[in-house]
Amino acid sequence: MKSSNIGGQAVIEGIMMRSGSRYSVAVRKPDGDIAVKVDDYHGIVQSRFLLKTPFIRGIFNFIDALVLGTSTLMYAASFYDDEAEEDEEEAKEKHELTEEEQSRRDRRDKAVMGIVMALSFVIAIAIFTLLPYYLSLLFKKYIESQTVIAILEGIIRIAIFIGYIAAISLMKDIRRVFMYHGAEHKCINCIEHGMELNVANVQKSSREHKRCGTSFILVVAVISIILFIFIRTGSPVSRVLIRFALIPVIAGIAYEFIKLAGRSTNRFITALSKPGLWMQGLTTREPEDDMVEVAIRAVEEVFDWKKYLRENFDESGRPLS
Repeated sequence: MKSSNIGGQAVIEGIMMRSGSRYSVAVRKPDGDIAVKVDDYHGIVQSRFLLKTPFIRGIFNFIDALVLGTSTLMYAASFYDDEAEEDEEEAKEKHELTEEEQSRRDRRDKAVMGIVMALSFVIAIAIFTLLPYYLSLLFKKYIESQTVIAILEGIIRIAIFIGYIAAISLMKDIRRVFMYHGAEHKCINCIEHGMELNVANVQKSSREHKRCGTSFILVVAVISIILFIFIRTGSPVSRVLIRFALIPVIAGIAYEFIKLAGRSTNRFITALSKPGLWMQGLTTREPEDDMVEVAIRAVEEVFDWKKYLRENFDESGRPLS
């Protein structure tokens, strides 16, 4: 079965879907209507060589996912700020801007997005890289093996991630985001299993998918355990710096595995993907029908699923050989 190569993420009361350079964001507004934005995103790097080179391409795809993801989250959030409660005519008059004013606002929004991304990245590095490392050092009094310490560091990192997901899932708004995340996965699975894209078929599809970002993070944690075992230096500063230097390498390797897993039916690859699929039990929830409607709208704006089905499945829904 040919992969659809579509992917996306959940946003506040909506879904972002991307196919190639085209992406859409569908958001359920407070008044119940679905707002849709469709645009192109070409990435921070235009070199086809870099984007096609294994292991290197994963680094840039990871950065692009952060940039696009943050941008679409801010777009979705704009429907739920204080201005969303204003009268439509009043809001229109208040926000009638000249071209120059709009340009300044766009530059300001991009600057804010850049700052938010930078801070988020620093905080993520501190929590998921430095904190597990320093916590693992507490065991050095009792364990001499650097290999065991590296494995403990990885276990602590995974435990922190699971704890973080479990904690934020207690928030009502985050639970709804996880429900939209489930709708995203179920839409993709519906298409890739040869079914017509409608609410009934989507709802009976699985909310687990091998190409999920949750699986990517878990693969990153496992790969980091393996690579950090080979860091043999007595200097704590050197060990920290090497960990930072290995982040792009780890991201590149993890991307290649997720990409392979997404199109492979090999039993060994499927078995290796299982822990990531289990983790998705934390980051996805069963969606409501109106959430599925939003996800379907996002898909249809950027992906011709009917053509995909004609090219890959027969009339009974069986994959073409």
